Amino acid sequence: MFSEDQWIDWVDRLAQDDYTIIDDFISESLYQDIRAFLRRQQEEEEFAKAGIGTMGDYQIKTSVRGDFVYWLDTKRDQELTPFFELAQEMIATLNRYCYLSLSGSEFHLAYYPPGAFYHRHLDQFRERNNRLISVVLYLNEGWQPGDGGELKIFRPDGNDVLCEPLARRCILFKSDVVEHEVLLTHTDRYSLTGWLLYQPASLGYLLA
Repeated sequence: MFSEDQWIDWVDRLAQDDYTIIDDFISESLYQDIRAFLRRQQEEEEFAKAGIGTMGDYQIKTSVRGDFVYWLDTKRDQELTPFFELAQEMIATLNRYCYLSLSGSEFHLAYYPPGAFYHRHLDQFRERNNRLISVVLYLNEGWQPGDGGELKIFRPDGNDVLCEPLARRCILFKSDVVEHEVLLTHTDRYSLTGWLLYQPASLGYLLA
């Protein structure tokens, strides 16, 4: 869907800085399709309270995170096939240029109501460490400064990065390296969030 030069530029930034921010990552039509799908899941009350941890350590802790999630399935959620195809393009490109041996992915829709946040963390687990690249695609219509919900990326040199959750903006970052948090949101905040995996997902619905 993108030129080789575009991908090489994004991959170079990811390799150098551990993250890259890409604006207008999806078309307006795909953005609207994902938004419509998300609204239907909300109306049908398909979102569930998100937790932290994995397997026996899984627990709901609103003091740590306050979002709700809907885990995606490629077979069930065929309305989102164009996005799943884009995810496969990401996997193929990163394998080609970064030799990562990615072989799967897992994604969910995330909803942060006003007053929600997610404290500083890594997208990795001791019991399951196959998440290599985190992907966040924002779905926020008309986000304005002051709405909150920015993604804060913590940098080793102290020059932390604040990323505004603008519609169609995508962030890629190394799951086991980049500590980050979602700041307090003052309005509804939506994203399609997931991970590119060293091994296929099997327990995604149990994981943060």
